[in-house]
Amino acid sequence: MRYHRKDVVARAIEVLDEYGLESLTMRRLATELGVQPSALYHHVPNKQALLAAIADEVLHRGRRPRRTERWDERVVEICAELRDAMLAYRDGAEVVVTAHTFGLGAAGPAQQLRAALRDGGLPDDVVDVGTRALLHLVFGHTVEEQMALQAASAGAIDRAPGGPADFERGLDLVLDGLRARVNG
Repeated sequence: MRYHRKDVVARAIEVLDEYGLESLTMRRLATELGVQPSALYHHVPNKQALLAAIADEVLHRGRRPRRTERWDERVVEICAELRDAMLAYRDGAEVVVTAHTFGLGAAGPAQQLRAALRDGGLPDDVVDVGTRALLHLVFGHTVEEQMALQAASAGAIDRAPGGPADFERGLDLVLDGLRARVNG
């Protein structure tokens, strides 16, 4: 059977969601696809490229239409969309954060945040720092939330993770600071 890159990435996401990141190996993926591991290298040169493609696809699947024009409301939409996309798949946050950290893909949210902050009239240095701060908030909160959800479902912890309300409050605090830079 012949596969295309999109088929490989789609199956990789299924393996990720079912078994977790630690079990997503090129060998396992090849077995799942019924091909030799060497056949995968026609579609992705290495595991890092595979993870970047997975991150991009996770974010693509999580896209929602923008409903607002105001810069600060767009920031909220972008951050919520990013969080929800990462939470939609087991270890999705770890994959997206890893791809972003190594510059392997998943650049869309950063670009969108930069554009929204520029539209708010913030100076370039604040746009750069603000974008990083927002991404750190979303990434950190979502990784912790996803790990807590998995640990709770396995019975390893008995506390509920900080959910959407906690995330939104943190985001509001960062936005308050950014708005003060626009209005100050």
